Amino acid sequence: MKAILAKKIGMTNYFNDKGEMVPVTLVEAGPCVITQIKTKEKDGYEAVQIGFGEKKKLGKALAGHLGKAKSRHLKEVEMDVTDVKVGGTITCEVFAEGEKVHVTGLSKGKGFAGTIKRHNFHRGPMTHGSRNHRAPGSIGAMYPQHVFKGRKLPGQMGHAQVTVKNLKIEKVDAGKNILAVKGAIPGPRKSLILIKSVG
Repeated sequence: MKAILAKKIGMTNYFNDKGEMVPVTLVEAGPCVITQIKTKEKDGYEAVQIGFGEKKKLGKALAGHLGKAKSRHLKEVEMDVTDVKVGGTITCEVFAEGEKVHVTGLSKGKGFAGTIKRHNFHRGPMTHGSRNHRAPGSIGAMYPQHVFKGRKLPGQMGHAQVTVKNLKIEKVDAGKNILAVKGAIPGPRKSLILIKSVG
């Protein structure tokens, strides 16, 4: 398992060797600092905590935990810890062109939305005396007299963790710490994303 934290820059496209236009999302991937290692003997599982970005002021507790690093974002990823050490760095060079990855991010928030926009419900008839236009309709039977959990209703739309799987890395620019990922990835520009290898 390989993983890196990145910042979404935005979308663009480029022409590959075959002359095909490929839509890509550019991300600033790393360098990430390894801030903590968890082992099976001590914690019961193997994982690595990685930090990304830089924060000017840290609280005393966080400063003591991070040491010399001043990471703004921290994320824990389960992976093999045999060849890693605290203070080491992870760069975008861990990924190769053509490799498949899973990308996790926080999707764009859409605010409070109704059932038509949020769940793709159909609206009712607009004429012939109908008063059911954009209402959700029945939400339960007379018994039991409560609404079941999981019922599709209006509410907050977006601003949730989304993982897009099996995206292809088109380009790796190690000099600028930039990865070009084929297709769209969740979240607005400048948002934090996690890129993990498949398997």
